[in-house]
Amino acid sequence: MSPNADFPADVTIDGSHTRRWVLEAGECSELHSHRIARLGVEDAAAPYRRVRVQPAGSFILAATSGEGRILLDGKWQRVRAGALFMAPPRVLNAFYAMPGSKWSFAWLRYNEPGYVRPMVGASSPVRAAGGGEEFARCIAGLRAEWSSSRDPKLVHHWVSLIQALAQRAAQPAGTDDRLAALWDKVGRSLEKLWTLEMLAAEIHGSPEYLRKRCQLELGRSPVQHVTYMRMQRARTLLETTGEKLDVIASALGFSDGLTFARAFKRWIGITPSEYRHRH
Repeated sequence: MSPNADFPADVTIDGSHTRRWVLEAGECSELHSHRIARLGVEDAAAPYRRVRVQPAGSFILAATSGEGRILLDGKWQRVRAGALFMAPPRVLNAFYAMPGSKWSFAWLRYNEPGYVRPMVGASSPVRAAGGGEEFARCIAGLRAEWSSSRDPKLVHHWVSLIQALAQRAAQPAGTDDRLAALWDKVGRSLEKLWTLEMLAAEIHGSPEYLRKRCQLELGRSPVQHVTYMRMQRARTLLETTGEKLDVIASALGFSDGLTFARAFKRWIGITPSEYRHRH
């Protein structure tokens, strides 16, 4: 798979050596009460593939062993044991197992209509500093209970723990109020050609400090986060206005509609025109 590959539709490929367990909200009312659409545990082996072009809810993946690749923020990232990755709704995410190695992980997908504040939002990290093993253990605990007695009290206990861990993981890792003020200002001036030095000057800090804080809190660089914010605004403009791509591009700091369209496809998975048609 290439980050520049076309993703016209969702893809699900398991292969003969993949084993998976999935629990749906339709089977478990405790999941439904937290807007959890489904969760599961997978032992994935090549040619295992997943592509979700326009997922309806936030997604969390916790790796327990082996190694895989996940596409987030428009680039492929390595996933190893203990890692916890997150993606907001309606943003392309894809993943696959590496040949010659079994990749085991637990995952959770929410169902979040447009009027619901998503679990994973603009200030959530794309990769948490820790917590993957704990998150996976709780899903394994729910699986064990669901596969045996299905005691309502214990099912409630496990789902509540999973929800609490998801909420904690989706919060920014730090408490620097200057960063919140920075992203608020950037959000009001996305047409500005922000550089790392300009962003650091806004918080009266060094570029290296800002880079480290953003990697800790968001799992992405400051400039990558600006692009992320632009993509979220682009989605809103495409959904709610009929503005031409050149106009949207200018409002978001892109030189022209073509440059904007290329960036949008890399991050979201489809072209702006395709996105507008679907919404």
